[in-house]
Parts: sequence; structure tokens; C-alpha cells
Amino acid sequence: MSGIYIHIPFCKKACTYCDFHFSTSLKYVDEMTDAICAEIIKKKDRITDQVGSIYFGGGTPSVLPSKSFEKIFDTLTQHFSISSDAEITIEANPDDLNARKIAELRQLPVNRFSIGIQSFFEEDLIWMNRAHNANEAEDCIKRSQDAGFENLSIDLIYGYPLLTDSKWLSNINKAIEFQTPHISAYSLTVEPKTALASAIKRGQQPPINDEQSAAQFITLIEKLKEGGFEQYEISNFSKPGKYAVHNTNYWRGIPYLGIGPSAHGFDGQTRYLNVANNAQYLQHLEKGELAETIEELDQYDRFNEYIMTSLRTMWGTDLNKIAADFGQLFLTDTLKAIKPFIERAWLTKQDNHLVLTQEGKLFADYIASELFLIQDDHL
Repeated sequence: MSGIYIHIPFCKKACTYCDFHFSTSLKYVDEMTDAICAEIIKKKDRITDQVGSIYFGGGTPSVLPSKSFEKIFDTLTQHFSISSDAEITIEANPDDLNARKIAELRQLPVNRFSIGIQSFFEEDLIWMNRAHNANEAEDCIKRSQDAGFENLSIDLIYGYPLLTDSKWLSNINKAIEFQTPHISAYSLTVEPKTALASAIKRGQQPPINDEQSAAQFITLIEKLKEGGFEQYEISNFSKPGKYAVHNTNYWRGIPYLGIGPSAHGFDGQTRYLNVANNAQYLQHLEKGELAETIEELDQYDRFNEYIMTSLRTMWGTDLNKIAADFGQLFLTDTLKAIKPFIERAWLTKQDNHLVLTQEGKLFADYIASELFLIQDDHL
């Protein structure tokens, strides 16, 4: 079943590390809602099977008024066949999930929250310029669970200067104690044109310590395993069988629509990229035009994308699939390229699948890049 991703490009404030597309002005929420609905209608024929997942990302979707969600859901249900057990996720910030907001969302088809906790420590949240405080970080989880939202995911960040190993361990343990079925944890990266990048450049913040990030990543893996979680993707952990349907489909190459400014879509052969500019997006849709560019993926693009996404998962890269979908030349080159990583014990072969070892997960991006192929390799 296909998926639908909807990008809500609004936030209350800008986190120091964030480079996602958003605006801190909510002035054009109604116009954006109308444009998103118009785009849904214009793309309704791109999905012919049932929709198995809908994911509202951002930005901060939880800032959107309930009436906007109602309008979007009405449009979706009119134009798509949505599975009765579809996973429907909204990314939310803790400060938005008060009792009233949760009750309103409870009346919608939403059945999963992905909550941007990031840290349970007040000083860390201030350093990140988060909109919520430490009390809200804890209270929103309890409040959501009490309201019947059991399918929760919480986000954590590690590898930043304020995060000592003892604080990181405390964050992990607290996340486990809340008994949410899913935890996502990301190493802080310094993206260009962010407040954090500027502060580091000016010497106002220390650079990110790669050794600290690696050590905290290993702690994360070990402690969540002890807590009964499976690391089914580099940054994602869940109780058995509680994998995020929408994101798992990304990594497995399942087609999905991308709706909203900066959203991406993929149909198995072609990638569709929406403009990352709110004003331009609105202007296009007001004229009845799609605000997208189209990127046709050749065989090498699709192979490299498969390597990059599959290798990050616990299921690994299927060598049989490489042979079937891309041909013997691709398989031969892959088997040759993996030899040094097998020897270093960064990769293993399990049932004809390539799977990263714990140490190999520290070098996942590097390993994937070394397996990439370009057309010149076969000339």
C-alpha cells in the first residue's frame, strides 16, 4: 500500500540546529491549507492502490488548527481509498499537546503521534531554542497516553556539547520508562545556514565531537536493546512489530505522494520535488499549477538509493533483489565492493542479505557510498 506525506511548513520558533523548511509566521495558514487540498486533488490519480500510511511532517504540524486538519482529511477521504487500519501520524511538539488539542485530535483519524521531545533537561531545551520546557516534555506523553494514544514515538537528540554521558543515559532511561512503543534518536549534525553553524563559526559554540556522538550512539543501542527495543533502522528503535509503517515503506522503496512545500514524492521510477518556498508554492497552486520539479531516476540512481536505504535497516540489502532488479553486473560489483567491509567485520552476509554490524553502523553512510555505482563503472 502506498503512503502520503504532507509537509506543514510552520513552526512557533526556529531551533538552533534545524534546516527543514518552515516559517515562524502563521499568517497564511488558511491559504496553505487550501493549497495543500488543491494539490491533493491534482495528484489523486498518482495512487491507484489503497493508502496504508499518512504522515504529517514539518515544520510542526501540531501548530495547525484542528479545522485545517479536518479540511485536509475530508479532501483525502474524498479522493483516495484509505485502509481502515492505515497508520496516520502527526509530528507534534510537547507544548502543543495540551488537553484541549489532544481531545480535538482524538476526533480525527489520527492514531499516532511522533513527539519532538529531544531532551528531558531544561538547559538542553533552552540551548536548542525549543518551544517547550522539561515539564511539558514529560506531561505531554502521559496526557497523550491517558487520552488513548498508545502508538507514540518520541524523538531524542545526542552528541551535542551540553549532553554528558550521564544525562544521555538519563534521557534514554526516562524514554524507556514511558513505555512508548517507538523511539527515534538522532546524532546532532551541523547543517549550513543554521543558527548553530553560525555560532560554531564565530567561536560561540564548540564544534560537534564525533567521538562523543559515536560513544553515545553505542550506549543508545545497548540500553534500548536491554529495554526490549529492536534497532530496525540506524536511528529508529521499536518494540517488536511496532515499526513505523510510513518510514519503513520509505526504506523499502514503497511509492508515496509528497504534498506541501518542500515535500518529496516517489513512484518507484521518478522523484517529484516541491518548491521549498511558501509564497511560490501558494502562487503555483492558486494558478492551478503543481509546484514541483521532476527527477527521472536511471538504473544507477535507483540502485544507489536502494543501497543507501536498505543498508540502514535490520533487514539489510537483498543480494537476490540486486540481481533480479538491476542485473548480474550490479551484483558482481557489489560482491567485490563489500569484501573489505566483511573483513573489517562492519558487514555480514545473512541469508544472502548484507547487514551492518554494530560497529558498521557507525560508518553506515561511508559504507553505502563505497557501494554506490555510476554508469562509468560499467563502460
